[in-house]
Amino acid sequence: MKIAMMTNNYKPFVAGVAISVERLAGSLRDLGHQVVVFAPDYEKACQEEDVVRYKALLKGVAGGFSVPNSFDPVIEKRFREGHFDVIHVHHPMMIGDTARYLSWKYQVPLVFTYHTRYEQYLHYIGLSALKGLMPLYLRGCSRACDVVIAPTPLMKEYLGEIGIKSQVRVLPTGLTKESFSPDRERAALLRQELSGGKKYLFCTVARLAKEKNLEFLLRSMKQFKEICGKNFRLALIGEGPGRKALEKQAAVLGLEDEIVFTGKVPNSEIKNYCRASDVFLFSSLSETQGIVLLESMAVGTPVIAIRATGTCDIVSDGVNGYMTNASETEFSDKLMDILEKKELEILREGARRTARSYSSEQIAREAVLDYALAIALRKNKEQQKTNNRNGNKDMVYSG
Repeated sequence: MKIAMMTNNYKPFVAGVAISVERLAGSLRDLGHQVVVFAPDYEKACQEEDVVRYKALLKGVAGGFSVPNSFDPVIEKRFREGHFDVIHVHHPMMIGDTARYLSWKYQVPLVFTYHTRYEQYLHYIGLSALKGLMPLYLRGCSRACDVVIAPTPLMKEYLGEIGIKSQVRVLPTGLTKESFSPDRERAALLRQELSGGKKYLFCTVARLAKEKNLEFLLRSMKQFKEICGKNFRLALIGEGPGRKALEKQAAVLGLEDEIVFTGKVPNSEIKNYCRASDVFLFSSLSETQGIVLLESMAVGTPVIAIRATGTCDIVSDGVNGYMTNASETEFSDKLMDILEKKELEILREGARRTARSYSSEQIAREAVLDYALAIALRKNKEQQKTNNRNGNKDMVYSG
Protein backbone atom coordinates (compact mmCIF):
# COMPACT_ATOMS: atom_id res chain seq x y z
CA MET A 1 0.00 0.00 0.00
CA LYS A 2 1.22 3.53 -0.79
CA ILE A 3 0.37 5.99 1.99
CA ALA A 4 0.71 9.78 1.99
CA MET A 5 1.20 10.86 5.63
CA MET A 6 0.53 14.60 6.02
CA THR A 7 1.35 16.68 9.09
CA ASN A 8 1.79 20.28 10.26
CA ASN A 9 4.70 19.32 12.53
CA TYR A 10 7.43 16.74 12.44
CA LYS A 11 10.97 16.16 13.67
CA PRO A 12 13.21 17.91 14.63
CA PHE A 13 10.28 19.63 16.41
CA VAL A 14 9.53 17.53 19.50
CA ALA A 15 5.81 17.03 20.13
CA GLY A 16 3.34 14.19 20.53
CA VAL A 17 1.97 14.36 16.99
CA ALA A 18 5.44 14.43 15.44
CA ILE A 19 6.43 11.37 17.47
CA SER A 20 3.22 9.57 16.56
CA VAL A 21 3.68 10.22 12.83
CA GLU A 22 7.31 9.10 12.87
CA ARG A 23 6.54 5.87 14.74
CA LEU A 24 3.55 4.93 12.63
CA ALA A 25 5.38 5.66 9.37
CA GLY A 26 8.37 3.59 10.48
CA SER A 27 6.24 0.65 11.62
CA LEU A 28 4.26 0.65 8.38
CA ARG A 29 7.49 0.60 6.38
CA ASP A 30 8.68 -2.34 8.47
CA LEU A 31 5.55 -4.18 7.34
CA GLY A 32 6.47 -3.53 3.69
CA HIS A 33 4.27 -0.52 2.92
CA GLN A 34 5.52 2.63 1.22
CA VAL A 35 4.99 5.76 3.30
CA VAL A 36 5.86 9.31 2.27
CA VAL A 37 5.61 11.93 5.02
CA PHE A 38 4.68 15.47 3.91
CA ALA A 39 6.01 17.81 6.63
CA PRO A 40 7.08 21.47 6.91
CA ASP A 41 10.69 22.55 6.82
CA TYR A 42 12.49 23.54 10.03
CA GLU A 43 15.72 25.18 11.01
CA LYS A 44 18.33 22.38 11.03
CA ALA A 45 15.89 19.86 9.54
CA CYS A 46 17.61 16.88 7.92
CA GLN A 47 16.62 15.84 4.41
CA GLU A 48 15.41 12.26 4.45
CA GLU A 49 14.26 9.77 1.89
CA ASP A 50 10.46 9.46 1.84
CA VAL A 51 9.99 12.82 3.60
CA VAL A 52 8.73 15.70 1.45
CA ARG A 53 9.62 18.99 3.12
CA TYR A 54 7.28 21.80 2.10
CA LYS A 55 7.93 25.46 2.88
CA ALA A 56 7.28 27.14 6.20
CA LEU A 57 5.90 30.66 6.47
CA LEU A 58 7.72 31.13 9.78
CA LYS A 59 10.37 29.05 11.54
CA GLY A 60 11.40 28.96 15.18
CA VAL A 61 8.02 30.08 16.56
CA ALA A 62 7.03 29.28 20.17
CA GLY A 63 9.92 26.99 21.03
CA GLY A 64 10.86 25.75 17.56
CA PHE A 65 7.48 25.31 15.87
CA SER A 66 7.20 26.11 12.15
CA VAL A 67 4.09 27.76 10.69
CA PRO A 68 3.59 25.63 7.57
CA ASN A 69 2.81 26.91 4.10
CA SER A 70 0.31 24.22 3.14
CA PHE A 71 -0.21 25.92 -0.25
CA ASP A 72 3.35 25.16 -1.34
CA PRO A 73 3.01 23.72 -4.90
CA VAL A 74 5.57 21.01 -4.10
CA ILE A 75 2.91 19.20 -2.04
CA GLU A 76 0.56 18.62 -4.96
CA LYS A 77 3.42 17.95 -7.37
CA ARG A 78 4.94 15.20 -5.23
CA PHE A 79 1.51 13.84 -4.32
CA ARG A 80 0.48 13.56 -7.97
CA GLU A 81 3.73 11.78 -8.80
CA GLY A 82 3.26 9.32 -5.92
CA HIS A 83 0.02 7.64 -7.08
CA PHE A 84 -1.03 7.02 -3.48
CA ASP A 85 -3.70 4.58 -2.30
CA VAL A 86 -4.68 6.60 0.76
CA ILE A 87 -4.02 9.92 2.52
CA HIS A 88 -3.56 9.95 6.30
CA VAL A 89 -3.67 13.53 7.61
CA HIS A 90 -2.91 14.39 11.21
CA HIS A 91 -4.37 17.91 11.52
CA PRO A 92 -7.71 19.42 10.46
CA MET A 93 -6.27 22.86 9.66
CA MET A 94 -3.61 24.02 7.19
CA ILE A 95 -2.28 20.71 5.84
CA GLY A 96 -5.74 19.33 6.61
CA ASP A 97 -7.23 21.75 4.08
CA THR A 98 -4.67 20.64 1.50
CA ALA A 99 -5.33 16.95 2.21
CA ARG A 100 -9.09 17.39 1.72
CA TYR A 101 -8.48 19.21 -1.56
CA LEU A 102 -6.11 16.50 -2.87
CA SER A 103 -8.50 13.75 -1.76
CA TRP A 104 -11.34 15.42 -3.69
CA LYS A 105 -9.32 16.27 -6.80
CA TYR A 106 -7.58 12.90 -7.21
CA GLN A 107 -10.29 10.74 -5.62
CA VAL A 108 -7.95 9.26 -3.03
CA PRO A 109 -9.51 8.01 0.26
CA LEU A 110 -8.86 10.24 3.26
CA VAL A 111 -8.14 9.22 6.88
CA PHE A 112 -7.85 11.87 9.62
CA THR A 113 -6.47 11.36 13.14
CA TYR A 114 -7.85 13.66 15.83
CA HIS A 115 -4.75 13.96 17.99
CA THR A 116 -5.35 17.12 19.94
CA ARG A 117 -8.01 19.15 21.72
CA TYR A 118 -7.33 22.06 19.38
CA GLU A 119 -9.45 24.50 21.37
CA GLN A 120 -6.74 24.33 24.06
CA TYR A 121 -4.21 25.90 21.65
CA LEU A 122 -6.17 28.76 20.07
CA HIS A 123 -4.62 31.27 22.48
CA TYR A 124 -1.31 30.92 20.60
CA ILE A 125 -2.83 32.56 17.53
CA GLY A 126 -5.08 35.00 19.39
CA LEU A 127 -8.30 33.13 18.65
CA SER A 128 -9.41 32.01 22.11
CA ALA A 129 -12.84 33.56 21.45
CA LEU A 130 -13.44 30.90 18.77
CA LYS A 131 -13.08 28.01 21.23
CA GLY A 132 -16.79 27.17 21.07
CA LEU A 133 -16.74 26.99 17.27
CA MET A 134 -14.14 24.22 17.09
CA PRO A 135 -16.69 21.35 17.21
CA LEU A 136 -18.56 22.93 14.30
CA TYR A 137 -15.34 23.25 12.32
CA LEU A 138 -14.39 19.63 13.04
CA ARG A 139 -17.81 18.40 11.90
CA GLY A 140 -17.28 20.19 8.61
CA CYS A 141 -13.80 18.74 8.18
CA SER A 142 -14.88 15.21 9.00
CA ARG A 143 -17.54 15.14 6.29
CA ALA A 144 -14.73 14.93 3.71
CA CYS A 145 -13.06 12.02 5.54
CA ASP A 146 -13.72 8.35 4.88
CA VAL A 147 -12.41 7.31 8.31
CA VAL A 148 -11.66 9.38 11.42
CA ILE A 149 -9.22 7.97 13.98
CA ALA A 150 -9.33 8.68 17.71
CA PRO A 151 -6.32 7.74 19.85
CA THR A 152 -8.43 6.46 22.76
CA PRO A 153 -11.97 5.14 23.37
CA LEU A 154 -12.82 8.26 25.40
CA MET A 155 -11.84 10.48 22.48
CA LYS A 156 -14.04 8.37 20.21
CA GLU A 157 -16.92 9.09 22.60
CA TYR A 158 -16.09 12.81 22.50
CA LEU A 159 -16.13 12.87 18.70
CA GLY A 160 -19.57 11.28 18.79
CA GLU A 161 -20.75 13.85 21.32
CA ILE A 162 -19.75 16.78 19.09
CA GLY A 163 -21.57 15.27 16.13
CA ILE A 164 -18.90 13.55 14.02
CA LYS A 165 -20.84 11.23 11.69
CA SER A 166 -17.93 9.60 9.85
CA GLN A 167 -16.72 6.09 10.64
CA VAL A 168 -14.59 6.53 13.80
CA ARG A 169 -11.91 3.98 14.74
CA VAL A 170 -9.58 3.84 17.76
CA LEU A 171 -5.85 3.70 17.05
CA PRO A 172 -3.37 4.70 19.79
CA THR A 173 0.24 5.68 19.23
CA GLY A 174 2.45 2.61 19.53
CA LEU A 175 5.67 1.99 21.40
CA THR A 176 8.78 0.84 19.57
CA LYS A 177 10.90 -2.06 20.79
CA GLU A 178 13.54 0.47 21.87
CA SER A 179 11.04 2.05 24.27
CA PHE A 180 11.31 -1.01 26.51
CA SER A 181 15.11 -1.04 26.67
CA PRO A 182 16.53 1.82 28.72
CA ASP A 183 20.26 2.25 29.20
CA ARG A 184 20.47 1.35 32.89
CA GLU A 185 23.96 2.79 33.38
CA ARG A 186 22.91 6.05 31.75
CA ALA A 187 19.76 6.12 33.91
CA ALA A 188 21.83 5.63 37.06
CA LEU A 189 24.09 8.54 36.12
CA LEU A 190 21.07 10.73 35.39
CA ARG A 191 19.58 9.89 38.76
CA GLN A 192 22.79 10.82 40.52
CA GLU A 193 23.06 14.07 38.54
CA LEU A 194 19.43 15.19 38.82
CA SER A 195 18.65 14.10 42.37
CA GLY A 196 21.71 15.69 43.89
CA GLY A 197 21.82 12.87 46.40
CA LYS A 198 18.24 13.37 47.57
CA LYS A 199 16.08 10.34 48.34
CA TYR A 200 13.37 10.72 45.69
CA LEU A 201 13.49 11.79 42.06
CA PHE A 202 10.34 12.53 40.07
CA CYS A 203 10.04 13.67 36.48
CA THR A 204 7.58 14.98 33.95
CA VAL A 205 7.93 15.41 30.20
CA ALA A 206 6.02 18.29 28.64
CA ARG A 207 6.26 21.32 26.48
CA LEU A 208 6.61 24.19 28.93
CA ALA A 209 3.42 25.94 27.92
CA LYS A 210 0.10 27.03 29.40
CA GLU A 211 -1.99 24.06 28.25
CA LYS A 212 0.28 21.56 30.10
CA ASN A 213 -0.92 22.90 33.48
CA LEU A 214 2.57 22.83 34.98
CA GLU A 215 1.72 25.63 37.42
CA PHE A 216 -0.52 23.08 39.14
CA LEU A 217 2.38 20.64 39.36
CA LEU A 218 4.64 23.23 41.00
CA ARG A 219 1.96 24.11 43.55
CA SER A 220 1.56 20.40 44.28
CA MET A 221 5.30 20.10 44.87
CA LYS A 222 5.06 22.99 47.33
CA GLN A 223 2.44 20.99 49.24
CA PHE A 224 4.56 17.82 48.98
CA LYS A 225 7.57 19.67 50.39
CA GLU A 226 5.53 20.67 53.43
CA ILE A 227 4.88 16.95 54.08
CA CYS A 228 8.11 15.32 52.93
CA GLY A 229 10.65 18.05 53.50
CA LYS A 230 13.49 18.81 51.10
CA ASN A 231 14.42 15.21 50.31
CA PHE A 232 13.24 15.16 46.67
CA ARG A 233 13.67 16.72 43.27
CA LEU A 234 11.39 17.05 40.24
CA ALA A 235 12.92 17.18 36.77
CA LEU A 236 10.88 19.22 34.28
CA ILE A 237 11.95 17.77 30.93
CA GLY A 238 11.18 19.94 27.94
CA GLU A 239 11.31 23.46 26.59
CA GLY A 240 8.72 26.03 25.67
CA PRO A 241 7.47 29.61 25.89
CA GLY A 242 6.40 29.25 29.53
CA ARG A 243 9.81 28.39 30.94
CA LYS A 244 10.67 31.81 32.42
CA ALA A 245 7.29 32.11 34.09
CA LEU A 246 7.68 28.61 35.58
CA GLU A 247 11.19 29.37 36.83
CA LYS A 248 9.84 32.51 38.49
CA GLN A 249 6.97 30.56 40.06
CA ALA A 250 9.39 27.91 41.39
CA ALA A 251 11.41 30.68 43.05
CA VAL A 252 8.32 32.33 44.57
CA LEU A 253 7.23 28.95 45.98
CA GLY A 254 10.67 28.34 47.46
CA LEU A 255 11.39 25.39 45.18
CA GLU A 256 14.59 26.54 43.50
CA ASP A 257 16.50 23.53 44.82
CA GLU A 258 13.67 21.02 44.27
CA ILE A 259 12.80 21.83 40.64
CA VAL A 260 15.33 21.05 37.88
CA PHE A 261 14.71 22.47 34.40
CA THR A 262 16.54 20.14 32.02
CA GLY A 263 15.62 21.89 28.77
CA LYS A 264 14.98 19.94 25.60
CA VAL A 265 16.03 16.29 25.71
CA PRO A 266 16.32 14.01 22.62
CA ASN A 267 13.34 11.69 22.37
CA SER A 268 15.65 8.67 22.43
CA GLU A 269 16.81 9.77 25.90
CA ILE A 270 13.38 10.20 27.49
CA LYS A 271 13.22 6.54 28.52
CA ASN A 272 16.48 6.92 30.49
CA TYR A 273 15.16 9.98 32.37
CA CYS A 274 11.97 8.07 33.19
CA ARG A 275 13.94 5.02 34.31
CA ALA A 276 16.02 7.24 36.60
CA SER A 277 12.87 8.49 38.34
CA ASP A 278 10.73 6.94 41.07
CA VAL A 279 7.42 8.30 39.76
CA PHE A 280 6.31 10.11 36.61
CA LEU A 281 4.06 13.10 37.39
CA PHE A 282 1.55 14.38 34.82
CA SER A 283 -0.63 17.47 35.15
CA SER A 284 -1.86 18.11 31.60
CA LEU A 285 -5.60 18.38 30.95
CA SER A 286 -5.34 18.83 27.18
CA GLU A 287 -4.03 15.45 26.00
CA THR A 288 -5.97 13.08 23.78
CA GLN A 289 -3.45 10.32 24.46
CA GLY A 290 -0.57 10.68 26.90
CA ILE A 291 2.25 9.12 24.87
CA VAL A 292 4.77 10.06 27.56
CA LEU A 293 2.75 8.11 30.11
CA LEU A 294 3.23 4.93 28.10
CA GLU A 295 6.91 5.69 27.55
CA SER A 296 7.35 5.99 31.29
CA MET A 297 5.43 2.76 31.94
CA ALA A 298 7.51 0.91 29.33
CA VAL A 299 10.59 1.29 31.55
CA GLY A 300 8.67 0.44 34.71
CA THR A 301 8.06 3.92 36.11
CA PRO A 302 4.52 4.35 37.46
CA VAL A 303 2.42 7.47 36.99
CA ILE A 304 0.44 9.94 39.08
CA ALA A 305 -1.76 12.07 36.85
CA ILE A 306 -4.78 14.34 36.99
CA ARG A 307 -7.91 12.52 35.92
CA ALA A 308 -8.56 13.73 32.36
CA THR A 309 -9.29 12.48 28.86
CA GLY A 310 -5.69 11.68 27.99
CA THR A 311 -5.06 9.63 31.13
CA CYS A 312 -8.23 7.69 31.90
CA ASP A 313 -7.67 5.15 29.12
CA ILE A 314 -4.09 4.47 30.25
CA VAL A 315 -3.73 4.94 34.00
CA SER A 316 -5.39 2.34 36.22
CA ASP A 317 -5.49 3.10 39.94
CA GLY A 318 -3.40 0.69 41.96
CA VAL A 319 -2.20 -1.13 38.83
CA ASN A 320 0.24 1.18 37.03
CA GLY A 321 -0.22 4.40 38.99
CA TYR A 322 -2.98 6.64 40.25
CA MET A 323 -5.23 9.44 39.06
CA THR A 324 -6.42 12.30 41.25
CA ASN A 325 -8.76 15.23 40.90
CA ALA A 326 -7.29 18.63 40.05
CA SER A 327 -6.44 19.27 43.70
CA GLU A 328 -2.88 20.06 44.73
CA THR A 329 -3.49 18.55 48.17
CA GLU A 330 -4.94 15.31 46.78
CA PHE A 331 -2.11 15.04 44.23
CA SER A 332 0.68 15.54 46.77
CA ASP A 333 -1.02 13.29 49.34
CA LYS A 334 -1.32 10.46 46.81
CA LEU A 335 2.36 10.77 45.94
CA MET A 336 3.31 10.58 49.61
CA ASP A 337 0.90 7.70 50.09
CA ILE A 338 2.46 5.38 47.50
CA LEU A 339 5.96 6.16 48.75
CA GLU A 340 5.04 5.43 52.36
CA LYS A 341 3.13 2.24 51.52
CA LYS A 342 6.05 1.03 49.39
CA GLU A 343 3.75 0.30 46.44
CA LEU A 344 6.35 1.17 43.85
CA GLU A 345 7.41 -2.39 42.97
CA ILE A 346 3.83 -3.52 42.39
CA LEU A 347 3.08 -0.44 40.31
CA ARG A 348 6.27 -0.85 38.28
CA GLU A 349 5.30 -4.33 37.14
CA GLY A 350 1.77 -3.19 36.33
CA ALA A 351 3.20 -0.29 34.32
CA ARG A 352 5.30 -2.66 32.21
CA ARG A 353 2.29 -4.91 31.55
CA THR A 354 0.23 -1.93 30.39
CA ALA A 355 2.95 -0.71 28.03
CA ARG A 356 3.43 -4.13 26.41
CA SER A 357 -0.11 -3.98 25.02
CA TYR A 358 0.85 -0.95 22.87
CA SER A 359 3.31 -2.61 20.45
CA SER A 360 3.97 -0.35 17.45
CA GLU A 361 3.89 -3.35 15.09
CA GLN A 362 0.37 -4.27 16.21
CA ILE A 363 -0.74 -0.63 15.94
CA ALA A 364 0.60 -0.48 12.37
CA ARG A 365 -1.33 -3.63 11.43
CA GLU A 366 -4.50 -2.05 12.79
CA ALA A 367 -3.76 1.12 10.79
CA VAL A 368 -3.60 -0.94 7.59
CA LEU A 369 -7.08 -2.29 8.37
CA ASP A 370 -8.32 1.28 8.86
CA TYR A 371 -6.85 2.28 5.49
CA ALA A 372 -8.47 -0.72 3.81
CA LEU A 373 -11.80 0.32 5.35
CA ALA A 374 -11.37 3.87 4.04
CA ILE A 375 -10.65 2.55 0.54
CA ALA A 376 -13.70 0.28 0.64
CA LEU A 377 -15.96 3.06 1.92
CA ARG A 378 -14.74 5.44 -0.81
CA LYS A 379 -15.42 2.80 -3.49
CA ASN A 380 -18.91 2.24 -2.12
CA LYS A 381 -19.54 5.98 -2.07
CA GLU A 382 -18.41 6.38 -5.67
CA GLN A 383 -20.48 3.37 -6.74
CA GLN A 384 -23.52 4.86 -5.07
CA LYS A 385 -22.99 8.13 -6.92
CA THR A 386 -22.72 6.25 -10.21
CA ASN A 387 -25.89 4.29 -9.46
CA ASN A 388 -27.72 7.49 -8.58
CA ARG A 389 -26.62 9.15 -11.82
CA ASN A 390 -27.69 6.13 -13.86
CA GLY A 391 -30.99 6.04 -12.01
CA ASN A 392 -31.62 9.66 -12.83
CA LYS A 393 -30.87 9.03 -16.53
CA ASP A 394 -33.34 6.13 -16.55
CA MET A 395 -35.97 8.40 -15.04
CA VAL A 396 -35.35 11.03 -17.71
CA TYR A 397 -35.56 8.66 -20.66
CA SER A 398 -38.42 6.57 -19.27
CA GLY A 399 -40.81 9.39 -20.06
